Amino acid sequence: MLKLIFAYRLVQCFILVCSMPFEKLKTDFLEYLEIEKNRSLKTIRNYDHYLTRLSDFAGEINVEDINDDLIRRWRLWLNRLGTNTAEELNKSTQNYHLIALRSFLKYCQKRNINSMASEKIELAAFRRKQVTFLDRDELNRLFSQPKVETPIGLRDRTILELLFSSGMRVSELVSLNRDQLNLERGEFTIRGKGQKDRLVFLSDDAKDWIKKYLEKRDDNSVPLFIHYQSGYHKIDNSGDFKRLSARSVQRIVLKYAMLAGITKHVSPHVLRHSFATDLLMNGADIRSVQTMLGHSNIATTQIYTHITDVHLKEVYKKFHSKKTG
Repeated sequence: MLKLIFAYRLVQCFILVCSMPFEKLKTDFLEYLEIEKNRSLKTIRNYDHYLTRLSDFAGEINVEDINDDLIRRWRLWLNRLGTNTAEELNKSTQNYHLIALRSFLKYCQKRNINSMASEKIELAAFRRKQVTFLDRDELNRLFSQPKVETPIGLRDRTILELLFSSGMRVSELVSLNRDQLNLERGEFTIRGKGQKDRLVFLSDDAKDWIKKYLEKRDDNSVPLFIHYQSGYHKIDNSGDFKRLSARSVQRIVLKYAMLAGITKHVSPHVLRHSFATDLLMNGADIRSVQTMLGHSNIATTQIYTHITDVHLKEVYKKFHSKKTG
């Protein structure tokens, strides 16, 4: 009798383990990312968004319901899913959904929960967009647009110089505080994507403009870059309240690019591309560029290697054997 009860309870436990509701386990997974993996809140929100799309498609499911057929049908659904800005999701965005699911399934395996093997999920192949960057003439035209005799223009020129000098992401730039910078050493540490710290360097031009900008600041506000509203001298000293947003910086860069007559779509990320391009064109090795950009994977940095192709014709002419006689 005792053996039958024990066997019955084992079967109950097995059924319970095999019938884990997806929504319940998704919440556990997101908390795991926050606590154990120390992922940023933005990353957690993105993962929540991508995994919720699976619930939107499949409804109430258990983890063991996630199989090849369900994923195939979900991928078709994603491929035909429109947004408020496009008729369909691009392939890279679809892949973000699959990466989130793959990470979730790895978590299930870690907890010994019956689930599909994460490595069975293949990402969609897609063609990367060509990297856009500014040449030296375009950069000079861009930098000359802000009216530096005004507080706003001085701030904006400093932003442009710092983006190009450091290769920082716009999110990293707007999170900077005044006390982070070391202008004497020309370097400082930032916390970037994936909560990873890296060293950032400043050019002499960037140091000069930061110094001019800070000398004109007559406030005690913590952020490095702040909003100037109708009365620029009226600055709230409460810290982040007046911090410039990433969207504001995007508008600033676009505004001056248009004033400079640059026909390319210019964004803060284009200045990051220009930073990497400038390094490679001047002989920097790709591993060093990877470190300075804060890329975890060298493959991400390799999108810039085509930049050096402009030198190939010179190399060909110089070193290719010529017919004689």
